[in-house]
Amino acid sequence: MTKDLKDSFSTAGAGSHPGAAAPGGPGTSRTPGGSGPATSAAGGSRASGPGPSGGTTSSSRPSGPSGPGARTGTGTGTGTGTGDAPPAPAALAAKVRTLAPSMTRSMQRVAEAVAGDPAGCAALTVTGLAELTGTSEATVVRTARILGYPGYRDLRLALAGLAAQQQSGRAPAVTADIAVDDPIADVVTKLAHDEQQTLADTAAGLDTVQLGAAVTALATARRVDIYGVGASGLVAQDLAQKLLRIGLVAHAHSDPHLAVTNAVQLRSGDAAVAISHSGSTGDIVEPLRVAFDHGATTVAITGRPDGPVSQYADHVLTTSTARETDLRPAAMSSRTGQLLVVDCLFIGVMQLTYDAAAPALAASYEALAHRHSPRAR
Repeated sequence: MTKDLKDSFSTAGAGSHPGAAAPGGPGTSRTPGGSGPATSAAGGSRASGPGPSGGTTSSSRPSGPSGPGARTGTGTGTGTGTGDAPPAPAALAAKVRTLAPSMTRSMQRVAEAVAGDPAGCAALTVTGLAELTGTSEATVVRTARILGYPGYRDLRLALAGLAAQQQSGRAPAVTADIAVDDPIADVVTKLAHDEQQTLADTAAGLDTVQLGAAVTALATARRVDIYGVGASGLVAQDLAQKLLRIGLVAHAHSDPHLAVTNAVQLRSGDAAVAISHSGSTGDIVEPLRVAFDHGATTVAITGRPDGPVSQYADHVLTTSTARETDLRPAAMSSRTGQLLVVDCLFIGVMQLTYDAAAPALAASYEALAHRHSPRAR
């Protein structure tokens, strides 16, 4: 077990994994709900008629994660027999790092054990692992399902595969924190390792089905609004700039008032993207909720798929949850994963709209060409 992962468990709290809502048709209201987005599977519905409290309404307006319009997930994550393929062995450690903060304390003990000693745990029965971790057989099975495996047997197979990979002779990973007195060469090495790990974890945990659906939503949208504040605001600007250069109508909003006033103008056929590492930033949740209520297709890019922002997302794209340190705040580590997802969205949209996007991108390059000084001879 690495120090990074142990520390993440020591500060993690209990939680659940509500699912992501599914997109609906024009002029309909939506009731958030689903089976949980550990793999970002959509599970909500849009419907007109009965409201969340049983009355008839033409517009559901969720009041928050605990309100009447909140998502009603099962709290068990995904990979619970919904048809998704279990994660590959190489993705297991990434899943543990990402999902640990949302697990109960007893589940965290199970996850810590399997991530710390995959070979040893692969040799244990469900009863043996429960005894080793001081939990119950039911807790072990629930943990396996949250990690994306239909049952404990599938988790054991993944653990055996991970153990085999670890015994293949690869060099050990660099896991030490950056110290105040570290030489700059060590800082470069450690940061490079952390960035690579964040990218690998994000790629391993990214649901490509949800990614493809989000790409389609952006490519066909009449207009795209993107919400982000702080470091996530920089990522929002990056996505908006990319989409604008290929001819799409896209705007990034970091001012929460402008974000909401723009969100009320969205309709079915529009798209809204919320970028929030914590998944709980009110200035991001609110405009996404408004966009959701007005029928826009909504996307959340977040490190916490169980957070409030996912309550109002048709598609949830999960980024790696890296551990924050004194010399490397969360804003640095989270931005790495977010930028990877943004690049994946942009390339996907570029592919779908290539005939129109390629000339638009070329025109944007040409428009700026005169601003670049010729190379000195």
